Amino acid sequence: HVLGSAQIAITHRGQRIVASGDYARVSNPSCAPFEPVPCDTFITEATFALPVFKHPDPADEMAKLMASMRAAPERPHLVGAYALGKAQRVIMLAREAGYDAPIYIHGALQKLCDYHIEQGIPLGDLRPATMDKAEARALREALVIAPPSAFSSPWVQRFADPVISFASGWMQIRARARQRGVELPLVISDHIDWVDLTRTVREIDPSELWITHGREEALMRWAELEGRVARPLHLVGYEEEPE
Repeated sequence: HVLGSAQIAITHRGQRIVASGDYARVSNPSCAPFEPVPCDTFITEATFALPVFKHPDPADEMAKLMASMRAAPERPHLVGAYALGKAQRVIMLAREAGYDAPIYIHGALQKLCDYHIEQGIPLGDLRPATMDKAEARALREALVIAPPSAFSSPWVQRFADPVISFASGWMQIRARARQRGVELPLVISDHIDWVDLTRTVREIDPSELWITHGREEALMRWAELEGRVARPLHLVGYEEEPE
């Protein structure tokens, strides 16, 4: 989900295996779309492979952020977004929503944002959120994006009465939002949800489905009911991760 849903296709003796990596089927203005590749064996992630997960339109989630900024212009809005792909996506969604003011970014996002700009992604006016405490406390009507780790550091304390937000598919689970102290949860995911996942498998129609990185049990059961051959891949280091 960084500049495109990269996949690896291996063909040997007339058989093709495609490893999809992390992917989604919704529009993402910061990268190229996912491309279904015909294959005999399809390896899919399963981060949100439960029927309960149906991600909303990212534009609608961004509209919530824009509405909150209009309703509380005296409070800076701090959005947690991972540096690798998610932050750039949030920036582009804000631009598509008509937000053309400067966006302040944490220093940890700078290099990857610069790279996206070099690759032709028009992120617009980005400014470092490295101002001193007095400047930060005076900041109003501002959109600030930072990696989630920054919200548990002294960095966040420099802002006066900020609206804390977080862009993640996990924000659909209200308990997680409360645990993180998130006032404005944004359900924006770089991973495929249940509806699009099952649609993708039907579209590719592989002879075998290999499942990794997430909740394989529900997808295994779905495949069984569909009459599909499926098996889980328990890869070391690919347990559930915050997204």
